Order: sequence, then C-alpha cells, then structure tokens
Amino acid sequence: MRRGLALIAIALSLLAAAPAFAQEATAARIPTVDADVVERAPIEVPPPTPAAVRYYRSGHWVWAAGIALGVALPAFILWSGLAVALRSRCERIAKFWPLAAALFLAGYLALDWLLSLPFAYYAEFARQHAYGMSNQSVGLWLRESAIGLGVTIVIGALFFWVPLALLRRLPRAWWLVTGALCVPFLALVLFVSPIWIDPLTDDFGRMHDAALEEKILGLAERAGIEGARVYEVAKSADTNRLNAYVTGFGATKRIVLWDTLLAKLSPEQVLVVMGHEMGHYVLRHVVLGILVYSAIITLALGTIQLAAAAILARSGARLGLRGLADPAALPLVLALAGVAGLLFMPVAYAWSRNQEHEADRFALELTRDNRGCASAFVTMQTSNLGYPRPDAWVVWMRGTHPPIGTRVDFCNTYRPWEHAEALRYEQLFHE
Repeated sequence: MRRGLALIAIALSLLAAAPAFAQEATAARIPTVDADVVERAPIEVPPPTPAAVRYYRSGHWVWAAGIALGVALPAFILWSGLAVALRSRCERIAKFWPLAAALFLAGYLALDWLLSLPFAYYAEFARQHAYGMSNQSVGLWLRESAIGLGVTIVIGALFFWVPLALLRRLPRAWWLVTGALCVPFLALVLFVSPIWIDPLTDDFGRMHDAALEEKILGLAERAGIEGARVYEVAKSADTNRLNAYVTGFGATKRIVLWDTLLAKLSPEQVLVVMGHEMGHYVLRHVVLGILVYSAIITLALGTIQLAAAAILARSGARLGLRGLADPAALPLVLALAGVAGLLFMPVAYAWSRNQEHEADRFALELTRDNRGCASAFVTMQTSNLGYPRPDAWVVWMRGTHPPIGTRVDFCNTYRPWEHAEALRYEQLFHE
C-alpha cells in the first residue's frame, strides 16, 4: 500500500539480519544505519496498477460522454418540443407564473433525471463496482440519486423565479445581476448543506477514536481554529474510497473525515490530512471559492446570453419559445452552459488546484511531517485507483487537485524550516 515505506522496511530487515550472515562471511563489514537518514528518505511514487491505468483511460471516455450528454439531452428536450409542451401544461395548471415556472422546473428535472439514468447507472454504479470502488446496493444508489433529485427540485423551485424575473425586467443585464446574486445563494446553500442536506444520505457523528480526536483538536488550536468541529461519516458501507473535506459556511463550517480514511491511515497521516483541511479553513478558501465561482458563473452567463440571443433570433419562433424569459428556454440555457463549461471550468480548476497546493503547504508547515504527508497521498493513490502523473490536458480540463505524484514530490522536498527560511503561514500558528 505504501511502496516507498515497504522498500525501506525490506532494507531495514536485511540490515537487521546482517549479523547472522556475518557468521559465515566474517570479512564482511556491516554498515551502520543513520535513523535520521532513513526518516528523511523520500517516499516513492508507486506506478499505477493495471486497474488504475484502465480506470484512468476509460475515465476519459466517461468524462467526454458526460459532457456530450449534458449538451445533447437538453438540446433534445428543446428541439423535440417536450419543453414547450411541458411549459404549456404547467401554465394551464397554475395561472400564477412563478408557480407555473416552479412546476415546469420540477417536471424538467424529473425528465432529465429519467433520461440520463442509464448513463448515471453505468458511471456511478456499474463502473465503480467493476473496479471494486463501491459497496452500494443498486437500491441504495437509486435512493440516494432520487434524494439528490428531490433536493435539487426543492432548491430550484424556491429560486428559479429569480432569474426569470430579472430576464423580464432586465433582459440585457440579467446575467450580471444573477451572477452577483450567486454570492448570497452559494453562501446560503453551503450554510444549510451540513445540517439539512448532507444528513439525508450520510450518517455523521463524533469520532470513534477519542484519543485521535483530542490530537486533532489540539492541532486545530495550534492552527488558530477555535471551537473546531470534526465529524466522522460512515462511508464504508457505500465505498472503498478515502476522503476528507471542509463543508459548511459560517456557524455550520466543519471538517469531515470518512471512516474509510480513518481505517487505512495511521494517526500521524490523519493529522497531516487534517492539517490540509484546516488550511482550507484558516486560509478562507470557502469564502474565496464563493467569490471566484460566482465571478466565473457571471462570465459564463454573459456568454450564454450572447449565444442564446443569436439562437432565439434565428430559431426562437420555430422552437415555440417566447424569449429567454420563457421557462421552456431552460434547456437552451443548460445546453449552452455545457459548452461554456469547457471554456470556463479549466479556469476554475486551475484556481482550485492552487488552493489545494496551498492547503498542502499549510499542512506541512503546521505538522512538519513530510513522510506522513507523502505516505498519506500514496495510500490515497493506491486506495482510490489514482493515476499519479496524468497527461497535461487531463490536469487542465479535469483536475480540481494537483496530481498525486506532484503532491508527493512537494511533500518530499518542502522543508524551509531546515534552512532557517521564513514559513509562508507561520504567523497564523498559535504556539
């Protein structure tokens, strides 16, 4: 599971057996071992397993198919007339236009969910089981998918009228105002997710290892986090993957550890992982993320506005659309969003990779445990079927995190404290 550590262990075992060999080869000289040298030996990045290579390469096709489906499916619903027929039916049921729009959105999302279910089943269930990454039953997977649909419908029904109202009143500037409103909207969703949404599918609780929890809270105090909340979530019944993350906003912000990660990492490795998550917390990456993603959404909406205006001028009447403020134009917006995502998401991913790298730096400066950090990433690579050094285009188009190989290299070499160099985040630590 940790190839670098395994090689070191083998070398040490041979050295421990050297006196026995020396009885037969008295002329041999037994070298001494400097424990500090062993401790500083870099952790090797193991080559991907054959299964990881297959998972990586087949993932290109799954990703491309997902992008294509995200454009083709709403385009089909629009050009087939299903969207206009659904909108007309909803307007006959509800005369109050915001209610009719909410009904349309619910119907559209349900239709989209049903039509995309075969692909979702393959990508999220069958493929994960084929590679030994999932433990879910098909019933549990379907239940969680349906819950996700229900949550999306509820949230969408509550807020869908807002951009429609802006389109009616500000047909040229609606995208700019909508983008600005994404800031409070995303903050609200992040605020309620840990307490109302996430518990619908996951079982959160206190950490089972009280001693490790105490160490984590002590590390949090050193990182300047008061009243830190750490939760363990039971994911082993669903998946074999390892994960930890920061969620929530303001008073609901918390650090979450999957039980699968706790089962496979040593306490020292867990502390480094927690240092990384604490870095997100202390460096305000959640707040920055809301601002950055809102700005990217605004630019994407502006692009969609230009493209949609051209399409509606040419084909709007033939499609039965009354303009972009027509709820039936939603699939047009979503299809264009799929195309715009290819332009703007790489920018968002590049920013995300930078934040993840800085969280790694924060963890190393906080713990100064280079081996624990590097070996934790190696364990995650082998457990998650990671491909340590992906192609450049994969990193650019799909990489929300730096490649595992790059992160292990950084963990092996980043030691400014050994050269009396200033630490980037030292002023944030509480001794």
